[in-house]
Amino acid sequence: MALHLCLLSKPSSPDFLFFSSYKTLKPHSFSKISKKTPPCHIFITNTLTDPTNTSSATSAAVPFKPHVPRFAPDQPRKGADVLVEALERACVDVVFAYPGGASMEIHQALTRSTTIRNVLCRHEQGEIFAAEGYARASGRPGVCIATSGPGATNLVSGLADALLDSIPLVAITGQVPRRMIGTDAFQETPIVEVTRSITKHNYLVLDVEDIPRVVEEAFFLATSGRPGPVLIDIPKDVQQQLVIPDWDRPMKLHGYLSRLPKLPELSQLEQILRLVSESKKPVLYVGGGCLNSSPELRQFVDLTGIPVASTLMGLGAFPSSDELSMRMLGMHGTVYANYAVDKADLLLAFGVRFDDRVTGKLETFASRAKIVHIDIDPAEIGKNKQPHVSICGDVKAALEGLNFLLEGIKAAGKINLDFSSWREELKEQKMKFPLSFKSFGDAIPPQYAIQVLDELTNSNAIITTGVGQHQMWAAQWYNFKRPRQWATSSGLGAMGFGLPAAIGAAEASPGTIVVDIDGDGSFIMNVQELATICVEQLDVKIMILNNQHLGMVVQWEDRFYKANRAHTYLGNPDDETKIFPNFLKFAEGCEIPAARVTKKSELRGAIQKMLETPGPYLLDVLVPHQEHVLPMIPSGGAFRDVIIEGDGRTKY
Repeated sequence: MALHLCLLSKPSSPDFLFFSSYKTLKPHSFSKISKKTPPCHIFITNTLTDPTNTSSATSAAVPFKPHVPRFAPDQPRKGADVLVEALERACVDVVFAYPGGASMEIHQALTRSTTIRNVLCRHEQGEIFAAEGYARASGRPGVCIATSGPGATNLVSGLADALLDSIPLVAITGQVPRRMIGTDAFQETPIVEVTRSITKHNYLVLDVEDIPRVVEEAFFLATSGRPGPVLIDIPKDVQQQLVIPDWDRPMKLHGYLSRLPKLPELSQLEQILRLVSESKKPVLYVGGGCLNSSPELRQFVDLTGIPVASTLMGLGAFPSSDELSMRMLGMHGTVYANYAVDKADLLLAFGVRFDDRVTGKLETFASRAKIVHIDIDPAEIGKNKQPHVSICGDVKAALEGLNFLLEGIKAAGKINLDFSSWREELKEQKMKFPLSFKSFGDAIPPQYAIQVLDELTNSNAIITTGVGQHQMWAAQWYNFKRPRQWATSSGLGAMGFGLPAAIGAAEASPGTIVVDIDGDGSFIMNVQELATICVEQLDVKIMILNNQHLGMVVQWEDRFYKANRAHTYLGNPDDETKIFPNFLKFAEGCEIPAARVTKKSELRGAIQKMLETPGPYLLDVLVPHQEHVLPMIPSGGAFRDVIIEGDGRTKY
């Protein structure tokens, strides 16, 4: 997982790596983690892949407001005020928080802050998904706050999602007073124990003087190494306790700091380039770990001419419309992306974890290829697929080093990379097996709806999704130009993610259009967040691909269960001719403009109206439930098992 830490203060001694393979030694400065850099100076950058296109930038480098203390240095204050001031010092400008008995003190303190604004989501799961959307769109850690008991347990899905997708998140929960812990008090759950296996780290704060150190550590842990969620649980009496905070207490992360990956060795980089020069059919397999190194990735592709296949998490790291893009690989990836990996003699796996939805049957995945694996998490190296060469480190630093070496070698005429015949072979596969869909009368193909949205937004919108068929169609048919333009629950596959994630993305990227492409099943799971969108007046567009079914489960029923419907119809079985529920009424109840479109001939105008309407808008697009997401490699299958034809109108 690549992490680029920006130092707003000048480091005392910059790191330089000297490559001894050149006659003239050049200093090459890599991305650096400063152990002494305060959290306010650290964020994950979001660099556009196209620096000339700034009109729709989803920028993480927002101006930081200087922290202005509200208390005199020697003035006692409540632990809750110390917590809020610690968040201010970490340059938090927005939190997603829902109050309750054990977190009231924190909310009271938030009202005294002049720099932090709270977005009041209508459910704790909504707030943590919104915090994720903020983090995914900006690269900065998202922050959410919940009360004890059910408030805290409602965060569980979001924490698990952030851990699987490596999203920087700080979740803060109120807890019952210290004397009541372990007594089964009202709204008590041991949330630290509950979340131990789904967080990168968590804290139970029993000493009010620890709050400044714990918050600083939490932000550092969430954003360094492989990013992930950190939980801080604070009893109510600790929030109420008066204290004079010590802001200079050092972090206690000695073991963690010692395990952070180092810069790649020159010999490792040279070994990778040697494999590249010896290969005939190389392929880049890039994932979410490359989102922070998009410029370096593009430069590497320019220097080598190697085609790129992306995971679901990696979409946007390399432009989808580039001629060297194979788009997405895996279960619902393109035929030509999976063909490229199957025929490759060298697989450059950067910032990926060889997920089962990508590899299918492990023994047959890239079986002809030598594998180079670069990832920041040592646990991922060799976990599923044994590499021939591996680097445990920052993908950005590795790509910087590779590009530096390549430029020098090419300038000296010591390497000639020509993969033109391989690219022609893949071009033939693109022509032979393009992404396609069929039309049936004036019914709206869901793929066509996304295609039209892509055209009308000029591929510039931030896209969020729920989970299911609509998610895969969005990944296939929307052309992502840049990193952090795509927010979806990839590893966990949490339905209900799209709508609240759009809230967070809109908060992180004012002025950029945000579209939640959702399914009717996913949308209704967090439909209450329509109220949040209305109250906040966010420019969030919601396009529901409504087939009245749990579409992806129906597809599997069609393919593998003889089309036997097992509780996958979401309409009203007493009247299947009626669209149920009526999402337009939901929108009306939350004062959001809405429309429904049923005909293909009327779709473009309906989407255009949605995009032109100021503020939020809901468009209910009725699509056939018989449509299948294709291509499809069945679970545990190999490339030879790929399915490219058929739908629910056919019996299997």
